Formats: sequence, C-alpha cells, structure tokens
Amino acid sequence: MATIYDVAKKACVSPKTVSRVINGEAPVGPRTREAVEAAIHQLGYRPSNAARMMRSSRSGLVGLITGAISRGTDGQPQGLPDLLIVQAIQKVMAETGMTLMIADTGGRDEKVPDLVATFAQHQVEGLLYVAGSHRQVDLPRTEGVPLVLANCYDLDGRVAVVPDDRAGQRALVERLIAAGHHRIAYLTLPPEMIAAGLRGQGYREALEAAGIACDPALIAPGYADENGEVTRLSAVLDWLLALPVPPSVICCGNDELAMRVYGILRARGLKVPEQISVAGYDDHRVISETLYPPLTTVELNYRGIGETAARRLLALIRGEREQHAPELISGPVRWRASVTEH
Repeated sequence: MATIYDVAKKACVSPKTVSRVINGEAPVGPRTREAVEAAIHQLGYRPSNAARMMRSSRSGLVGLITGAISRGTDGQPQGLPDLLIVQAIQKVMAETGMTLMIADTGGRDEKVPDLVATFAQHQVEGLLYVAGSHRQVDLPRTEGVPLVLANCYDLDGRVAVVPDDRAGQRALVERLIAAGHHRIAYLTLPPEMIAAGLRGQGYREALEAAGIACDPALIAPGYADENGEVTRLSAVLDWLLALPVPPSVICCGNDELAMRVYGILRARGLKVPEQISVAGYDDHRVISETLYPPLTTVELNYRGIGETAARRLLALIRGEREQHAPELISGPVRWRASVTEH
C-alpha cells in the first residue's frame, strides 16, 4: 500500500507538501498541486480519513445532490447527462482522497432542503448540486458549507459550472459554412429551455460573422405541440423542403431530434447526406455513433462540467476565493458522415 512518502517521492515534493494538498492546510501552487494529485492517482494512495479528522477536525466528506439515479427508472433513457457529471465528480474526489456521499431527490425538488440539512449533520466539507439540464435553480442557503452548482446556476451568485451552448452552436454552424453550406435550417428546442436561447444566438452569430443573412423561414420549432411531435415535425420538414431555395443542411436542437429527422426523411425517400445533410447537438453517442450515416454533432462536455465543478468545490474547501461568474465549459464539433462537403 502506497504511503504519503511514496507520493512525495514520485511528485518530487516533501511529505508536508503532500499533506497540504490533501488537507488544504496552506496554499500550494497549481503545478505542484497537479503533480501531487497525479502521483496520488497513479499510486492509488488513500489517506486515512480517521487520521485527517483527528489532525484537522475535517470529515473528508463531500455531499452531492442529484436526480440522476431515480430519473429513468420507468424504462425511458433519461438521466445520462447527470450520471456522466456525477461520475466525473466521483473521479476527482477519489483522486484527492475525499469521500463522496450521493443523495437522490427522487424527482422531488422539495426534498433538497432536507437533504442539505442531512449532509450538514454529517459534517460534510462541501456540497454539489447536479441538475439534469442547463437551467436556473433556487436552493436554500448553506451557511458555513461551500456549494457548487453543476449544469445549472442561480441568482444568488453561487459558484456554477454550465455548458457553453452558445459557443457550441456557433462552432457547428461555422464548420457547416466552411464546408460550403449557406442555406442552414435550424430546428429549435422548446423556448423555456435555457439552451434553446443560447444555441439560437450562436446560430445567428455564426451566420452574421460569415456575412450570411439570417432567413427566418429556415428557423422552425422542432418540439412537440398538442398534435404530437411526429406530426408536427413532419409538417415542419415539409415546409422547409418546399421553400423556393430549400436548406442544404438541417441543424437539429439535439441528437434525439436529429434521429427523428433521419426517420422522416427516409420515409420520404431522401438520402442523408446525398440529398440533404443533418447535424445534431449533444453527441449522445448511443445515437450519434449508431445512426447511419453517423451524425455530425457538438459534444456537450458533461465530464468536463463534472470535473471542473469538483475542482472548484475543492478550491472553496481550501479557502480559496470564489469566482462568482458561471464557468462555461465547451465541447468540440464531432464531424461525421451525415454532412457533405460542398
């Protein structure tokens, strides 16, 4: 079993420096901290929580509140984004010797205050709240216990880590333009979703930067109405394809919507991408990599959100100053065979 001295030797630092990184006893430079954390991970070192508590009166515990575990228990494929974020948080906490305790809301937001109180009773050093979608939340105060929000934000200025939906959509549309597409349709998400407004803004910014006029006829809702999603989407695609100058590519608000578009286009005898290209958003790989042809999309970097949120919380636990502006996490464009190069 690795010891603190083994970690110190591998990281080329003193045992005291390793102790400072683990216990947050004093400031440590970023490069030194990274070297120590890497050595801890490589050696599989696990500090003694009991000893840490005796020395510093710290529990070594971090609480996490989410709805990821209960969501999707009805057989529907939900909860994946939350779970990826939770897994990334767990990885970072394990590398630094912290113990992560997870509580699920069961889909009931009213349970959050009680869960916060329960974690406080267990003397957690910090709390994380993970939302299932990019949204605004309203959580109770956590006096004396730092809290970091992942995939969400509030109006109280808490530390928050959220996806950069605006930059992601802009990068995708810029790539489509570079591939020779100038008639780019956009199927939107429901307007109440934060991502809908941000992605729409990114779409318009990319067109403007390229000197392409934004044609309102190319922007249409891709979500369900009272007549049902398939019926509505079918009518929307009929409208787009009947335009005097139809789009050469259809950008979909997410990969699930793109999958439905594939089905409707094929039912009409249209080939993707030979006759029309299709792009998505999220890089939900169960969809994007199994569709034929594989789907061009933007990766929504859930793991990056989780890792960043965990590190931000650890910094707060160490007493470092808060950065109140939400931290934006971007993801790359995943260019695949569903879009042609003109």
